[in-house]
Amino acid sequence: QRCHDLANQQIRITMVLKEFGTNIWILEGPSVSFFGFPYPTRSVVVKLKGGGSWVWSPTELDEDIAKEVEETAGPVRHLVAPNKIHHLFLKKWSDRFPDARIHAAPGLQGRKVVENVKIDAVLDDEADPAYADDIDQVVFGGSCFMDEVVFFHKPTKTAIITDLLQRFPEGQVEGFTGRLMKLDGVVGENGSCPRDFRLTFMFGKAKAREALARINAWDAKRLIIAHGECATESAADIIKRAFYWV
Repeated sequence: QRCHDLANQQIRITMVLKEFGTNIWILEGPSVSFFGFPYPTRSVVVKLKGGGSWVWSPTELDEDIAKEVEETAGPVRHLVAPNKIHHLFLKKWSDRFPDARIHAAPGLQGRKVVENVKIDAVLDDEADPAYADDIDQVVFGGSCFMDEVVFFHKPTKTAIITDLLQRFPEGQVEGFTGRLMKLDGVVGENGSCPRDFRLTFMFGKAKAREALARINAWDAKRLIIAHGECATESAADIIKRAFYWV
């Protein structure tokens, strides 16, 4: 029985939280289909100085994950949907953590896909006072498709970006889908924003540049992205290269 328990514990360690820095963890989720492309999901958990935890882009949840988050980072106080398409597991987390405030990017509130989720606040350029000591944020606007909110974990100087910057490893994309992803500019260490998403900023570059100036001013050292390889150094340089199109 003891060997069985140890085996289960080891499985949990590889499946749940992975430390990225002091008081910040990555939670890897399952892949989901997006217009036929297999997209991995990834969440970020931050332990707040004031107590409790902040969860960005909630991914799949089961009771083992919920308990690990609580034990490691404290009770979940904030759930964050960083853009209008990163909402798939929001209700599951809000049901499990009913006291958590739900912060949604502009454009998500009122959509049918979240009609059963109570959104407490729409994200803007000012971080909620409850987590502002730990996290800064800016709305990356200018797109006619969707706004995305970019975050910055101050203690570790980590930028947290959802769909605006994607860097799928070369070895993980293959076949016809892989060729399309390479053409889309989202593969390799110089991955960027998908070309179709970039086109939606055609008439909103000025607003995008304002947001990018805020992001560059953070001078991030580390980078977490939802799709592809994160970075533990030189994040500011990666961001500048990736947003050459703005």
